[in-house]
Amino acid sequence: MRVYDKSVIKINAEIENGKVVLESEGALNPIAKPIINRINNIFQDEKPIYVGDENLIFSTWVPPIPGEVFNRLINAEISSILKKRVPDQLSIGITARCPNNCIHCGAADIVTKSELTIDQINGAVSQSIDLGSYYVSFDGGETMMRNDLTEMVQAVDKTKAIATCFTSGFRLTEERAKDLKAAGLYATHISIDSPREEEHDRVRGRKGAFKDSLQGIESTLKAGMLADMFVVVSPHNIDELEDFYGFAEDLGMHELSIYEIVAVGRWMEHEDEVISDSDVKMLGRFQKEKNRKVGGPRVTALPYFMGPDQFGCFAGRRWMHVTAGGDVLPCAYTPLSFGNVVEEGLDVIWKRMGQHEAYRKNAEFCKMRDPTFREKYIHIIPKDASLPLRMDKLRQ
Repeated sequence: MRVYDKSVIKINAEIENGKVVLESEGALNPIAKPIINRINNIFQDEKPIYVGDENLIFSTWVPPIPGEVFNRLINAEISSILKKRVPDQLSIGITARCPNNCIHCGAADIVTKSELTIDQINGAVSQSIDLGSYYVSFDGGETMMRNDLTEMVQAVDKTKAIATCFTSGFRLTEERAKDLKAAGLYATHISIDSPREEEHDRVRGRKGAFKDSLQGIESTLKAGMLADMFVVVSPHNIDELEDFYGFAEDLGMHELSIYEIVAVGRWMEHEDEVISDSDVKMLGRFQKEKNRKVGGPRVTALPYFMGPDQFGCFAGRRWMHVTAGGDVLPCAYTPLSFGNVVEEGLDVIWKRMGQHEAYRKNAEFCKMRDPTFREKYIHIIPKDASLPLRMDKLRQ
């Protein structure tokens, strides 16, 4: 099946024995072949969430294969080969409100004078899709605090992007999950900080948070949506990966996604309490091991996926984040704003970001773990400054 068709390169996708195989041809093929091979290796080595006779769902982070949205993913990959910056994914904070008080919250210091309106949110999403985004995630705060979330999901052009949301499970009832499913929500990323109730509630800073997570997971699954357990790992819980996996498997989750704790927000003063490069390699081994297993949830270790052995750091190159107040950051964990969607177009801001010295080149690992980057850009932020720091207001 033809999934990409340009004069310089054509790409076909076939499903063979439950695996996707991409084949490329055309003048650009010698350049495209390495990245096509890399994608094929991922598809061949790891299990997808679902395999049908004519389609496949590889991950909650990847559009269904084949399909128009998957074509846009391929387009983004081709653009990366040609050194063009495309914001593959947009995450957008729709509220700063949250019932929890998480010890690792990255958004805790972000100043939001007023929340974006639904029209402003829909406008930013539409602009990001025009720039090439195929993955849109609604973020918070707690997304369920916005009563108009369903309308936001409905407004996403599903022929061009998949829509997901992050939540702690708070107020994610069965009825609301059904409404989100009907609006076209592709997947729900539900945060779990520990498979043990007492520890999860401690990290979340609220008794009852664990029960909310379980309710959100149950509601998501009953609605027929993809359910992803989103786990933030740190040196304090990285040895509990097997427990997290067993918990996700027992609950019937489709995927276990692992992200790394970042020294930002409430964790800003804990630069020595983040995962190491060797931890990233270990997460890669864990992902491959579990994805060779028949049955059970798929594992996506994002620090490995966005590390040197795969695609590198996405921040400012393939990912941008819009805060609940409209500031545009390179990612949800970098408190540097390059403009505000209330004041100017997203295309202008995205271009400005790419012209900044910190984002002109690819990075192998998360920049926020890079001491040189932090010394130059993060340590200059006064403790009493309003965050994010407005880079567009400074001389670069």
